[in-house]
Amino acid sequence: MRKLRESIVFKTIFTLVVLLFVYSMVVSLIGYRELTDALLNQYADGAFRTAGIAARFIDPDRIDEYTDSGGEGEEYTKVDDRLASICNSTGSTFVYVIMPDRTDYKHITFLFSEMNQESQYTRYEFGYVRETTNEEYEQKYKRICEENSSKELVIRDKGYIETDPHITAMIPLIDKGGSCKAILCVQMQMEEIVAVRNAYVGKILLTMSITALLVILMLSMRLNRSLLRPIRIIAAEATRFASENVKTGKKLTSTIHNVDDIGQLAGAVDQMETQINEYVTNLTRVTAEKERISTELSLASRIQMDMLPNIFPAFPDRTDFDIYASMIPAREIGGDFYNFFLIDDTHLCAVIADVSGKGVPAALFMMASTIVLVDNACMGKSPAEILESANDAICATNREEMFVTVWLGILDLETGKLTAANAGHEYPVIRHPGGSYEMIKDVHGFVIGGLEDVHYRNYELTMEPGSSLFVYTDGVPEATNKENELFGTQRMLDALNAEPDAEPEKLLENVKAAVDAFTADAEQFDDLTMLCLEYNGT
Repeated sequence: MRKLRESIVFKTIFTLVVLLFVYSMVVSLIGYRELTDALLNQYADGAFRTAGIAARFIDPDRIDEYTDSGGEGEEYTKVDDRLASICNSTGSTFVYVIMPDRTDYKHITFLFSEMNQESQYTRYEFGYVRETTNEEYEQKYKRICEENSSKELVIRDKGYIETDPHITAMIPLIDKGGSCKAILCVQMQMEEIVAVRNAYVGKILLTMSITALLVILMLSMRLNRSLLRPIRIIAAEATRFASENVKTGKKLTSTIHNVDDIGQLAGAVDQMETQINEYVTNLTRVTAEKERISTELSLASRIQMDMLPNIFPAFPDRTDFDIYASMIPAREIGGDFYNFFLIDDTHLCAVIADVSGKGVPAALFMMASTIVLVDNACMGKSPAEILESANDAICATNREEMFVTVWLGILDLETGKLTAANAGHEYPVIRHPGGSYEMIKDVHGFVIGGLEDVHYRNYELTMEPGSSLFVYTDGVPEATNKENELFGTQRMLDALNAEPDAEPEKLLENVKAAVDAFTADAEQFDDLTMLCLEYNGT
């Protein structure tokens, strides 16, 4: 058992290390690319705007006149001065007009050429002919001249280049006849991009490394102290009590001092053991005290129900979603459970589950299971990871070989993306705006508590504003009437689609009414648990 506990702790810490490392790398890469793209877009927009301004002062129909001027004359000088003024006022490095050799685009002739007065480079004289820089430039010139491209951009910041990193924006100068007479180019240096993104990469890597180390250290210490050890103790006691039905002299709260949900669970288990033990003792001693025993069970049922969200509306200040759930146990204490809570302001976690068996053992197992699931969800894990961690924790002390089926989903309230995983539970039902409820046959994994080291798979659904999700336990489709007929999923869908636009509470009432009408006076053999989530969007 000790080796098993050490293995769980080691696997959890190792998983956290890997996840944090991957997360750091992904965040750094995304940030690097987005920052670079943003700066490049900013430079490109500035360069094209500058090119557009400069083009206003060049008459494409007079290109031949500029060419024949020899770089002199009043009109040529006027345009040249305008380009020089634009180059310096916009911070551009180089503003020039060229005429490429259209036979193979391997040479260009400079018609106008103006360098920024603060630049270290030298302008090209009128009529200067030089080889095209590289094949990329040849292709850009050809697209403008032959393929009617309205603009082209060259980015040079990788590998060996003879100048500093820069971008060149190109636009055609088109005469009234629709022909490209020349190409106007604006070059801007990118020293700021290089400096900013290098500084960003350094800072983000340092920050993520320090954060990862601190988080790993704190989580590893807290994980064992506040989660794994208390859960093992509670699960072991729940299993022992479920098999022996005898209260020990030492309470869980004397060993577990947590003030969170785990501490509440320990206190609730202590209280439930006490009440159930008193119930059994009183039952064997005198039949006349049945009413007191019934009260004890009612109190235990209330304790169990208090573990589930039962105040509605659950989030009165939120308008982006509405949620409602109900659990009607077949006995005083049920084995089904549901839960929903905000992981953060933009992510809602919803879970519904069905424990094997009925009565007190199922209730104890249910309470331990829900705490394990909630605590893992609050650690920021994906649905599949939550189910895997819960399965490992429960299997570690599950001597009675009980199991639980679970459907768990996390909804991004900003995008409507629902990420979910299924551990042997019923298929969810979804309705898109204006449509009807339809069953989603998702991928089923193995039940929780049945086998160690089980892996689960995430899947995604998109909930548009106005969509609704309905999940349930098998007590709904397997409700049976006196003729031993099952209610079935089709009757369930018919009940949902009777008023598909109804609010979550009304939808659950419609399904419950349909089940009651079908079963009539037949005894309820299974817990009846349902949850409906309506997504309204931001």
